[in-house]
Amino acid sequence: MDWINAIVQGILLGGLYALFAAGLSLIFGVMRLVNIAHGDLIVLAAYIALVVVQATGLHPLASALLVVPIMALIGYLLQRFLLNPTIGKDLLSPLLVTFGISVLLQNGLLLGFTADSRRLPAGALETASFDLVSGLTIGVLPLLMFVTSIMVIFALDRVFFHTSLGRAFRATSDDGEVAQLMMIDRRHIFGMAMALSLGVVAIAGIFLAIRTNFDPASGPARLIFGFEAVIIGGLGNLWGTLAGGVILGVAQAIGAQISPGWQILAGHIVFFIVLAFKPRGLFPRMD
Repeated sequence: MDWINAIVQGILLGGLYALFAAGLSLIFGVMRLVNIAHGDLIVLAAYIALVVVQATGLHPLASALLVVPIMALIGYLLQRFLLNPTIGKDLLSPLLVTFGISVLLQNGLLLGFTADSRRLPAGALETASFDLVSGLTIGVLPLLMFVTSIMVIFALDRVFFHTSLGRAFRATSDDGEVAQLMMIDRRHIFGMAMALSLGVVAIAGIFLAIRTNFDPASGPARLIFGFEAVIIGGLGNLWGTLAGGVILGVAQAIGAQISPGWQILAGHIVFFIVLAFKPRGLFPRMD
């Protein structure tokens, strides 16, 4: 039962990793852009949620009503004014810009909030749980994160394949120059893609802030987990990203069951095995 419990907890943890990764997968699918600042943007969302909760008294989950649109606006502005001018055939320029954004965010948060770790208190939600069967306890917060990740990825999938905005995303991704000739404003479409990505980042940041302590230097670890989930699942495949997050979470949970020191290492080992034998991921997007 201990092993079954570890696997179940790993599956639920995979929901959080899928939220970390969904925005990365979306941006790569639309713009072929790897956002080095993605983890720091998750931490930025956590700090914005902290400020919103302290200023308004809202429950952390209710703070999403403000944090999501704030982060979406930040994403649109970042893309329109900083990233769009760098996107082209040269892959190095956007990587350098996002690296610069990462450095600025870390130092800005350090200046504004100090290096002290913070946490977003959510009351009884943090410890609430129920027994699924004898010996198997499910936490309400991990279950909520997993269900939310499924709902978010379902919503992104619907947007991507069943709306005019999604058709513009796909057209721009397939051939940006032809899409431009068809009167699709590529700069605006890229901005909307980043806004959608950071809307998801906002949800991930809120759950991160409730689940664990965070500080201005927490971003790179979040980026690594998100990147590994994307690679394991398959580049540009949203549902594959969910599968990648679950596989990563289960690997870490099994590693922790063997020895606490193996928790993070086990996830990295699974990532490298997948990368070695399936470089495009387990469920690559079909072009």
